[in-house]
Amino acid sequence: MSALEKSALWPFAEYAAGLHPEGLPSDVLHAAKRCLLDWFAATLPGTVIAPATLLTAAFQDCIHEPGGRGGARLYPSGETTDARTAAFIHGAASHTVEFDDIYRNAIYHPGVPVISAALAVAQARGVSGAHLLTGIVAGYEVSDRLGAAVNPAHYEFWHTTGTIGTFGAAAAAANILGLTAEQTLHALANAGTLAAGLQQAFRADAMAKPLHGSHAAERGVTVALAAEQGVTGAPDILEGPRGFGAAMCLNGMADAQPDWAKAASTLGTDYLIKQTTTKNHAACGHSHAAIDGVLELAKAHDLTPADVRQIRVGSYQKAEEICGNWNPQTPYEAKFSLPYCCAAALVWGSVRMAAFTPERLNDPQVRALMPLIGLKTDPERQAAFPALRSANVEIETIDGRVLTHFAPTRKGDPDAPLSDAELEDKFRELASDVLGQAGAESLLAAIWSIDAMGNSRDLVAAPAQAAQ
Repeated sequence: MSALEKSALWPFAEYAAGLHPEGLPSDVLHAAKRCLLDWFAATLPGTVIAPATLLTAAFQDCIHEPGGRGGARLYPSGETTDARTAAFIHGAASHTVEFDDIYRNAIYHPGVPVISAALAVAQARGVSGAHLLTGIVAGYEVSDRLGAAVNPAHYEFWHTTGTIGTFGAAAAAANILGLTAEQTLHALANAGTLAAGLQQAFRADAMAKPLHGSHAAERGVTVALAAEQGVTGAPDILEGPRGFGAAMCLNGMADAQPDWAKAASTLGTDYLIKQTTTKNHAACGHSHAAIDGVLELAKAHDLTPADVRQIRVGSYQKAEEICGNWNPQTPYEAKFSLPYCCAAALVWGSVRMAAFTPERLNDPQVRALMPLIGLKTDPERQAAFPALRSANVEIETIDGRVLTHFAPTRKGDPDAPLSDAELEDKFRELASDVLGQAGAESLLAAIWSIDAMGNSRDLVAAPAQAAQ
């Protein structure tokens, strides 16, 4: 056995390099299409606001008119650029409005880095839609497993989307570039040493969190392109005494090294991409079970804000730690405020993009409800995390009723999935504001049939003014 084959990364590299369109089951390809559709739903509204607009201005020297150099499209303008720039800008755009997908066992948003990288490389090289889907599958399967292996310990300080996402982007790009297993290993090894993303970045009203998506997507493309030219990495970057596992997963526990072999054991037999969560609310996923509970109780008992004396939520520790903000002042802070999101759900019946406009952020009914909402860590809900994102919701009414609902999972999780029709509705709602109704419908049809597309550059999203 060679030194490369002894590496903990070898099974992942061998898998990513050996994946081909004709070897994928139809349900896996369908799952990849769903992920691509959901990526566009989350990304398009992010392309027309900061930080994506600012990044586009920052990299203007690398951006060309439609049909120009580079091959990788920027959405929705149709301008072209190189793969690294496209991955960077789309990585931020896809992670801005908090509607991006999740692999819950890894506490991770795989579509952000994986699809941002895969689409950029596929278009830059002019490969088929089927090849694009294959790269997406490779990126999800590799990074979902690595993410689950390192968590929950890794998530104490690190943002999985920025760290593990770099591996996912590298695997996707390497597959699309047609790298050998050896080259793919070197790409993944260098992804490991370049992986970054600290949780402190999203404990403030800043643009840093979307930049984690940018970094992961762009670094993944970079290391794959470098490996194609012969740039090597440290094969033991995962398991080495000063490697990724020891430095970023142990938190002082010497016996807590991730089980890399176990993580790789089901590659090719159990497709984790089919277990992707598609968000039903435009907020941090740690608040979703509580939002679902409030919506269920409001619907079942015809509740209005005037009926409520108190709302009590019991969830897991990260929900309280990350989303326990009772006084959000900006739309970004509101997306990480479980009290705000639950109040908004009761007032408007949904927590979609409209819930985070400045007008609604300062709505008197919402602000009056928020102090009535209590949030604490429930030991049973904590014990089920991260495999389940659950919440107990109890609403005490003015007339003395105590109404309870247990949300064992979130709407959109694999055990309560959005149907294809519901996913299409989400896409239409988010894409139509950017592309117009006709443009959204055209892109929707193209995504569902992308495996028949000869060149992924033909995946066009017409701006609203062109579609009307």
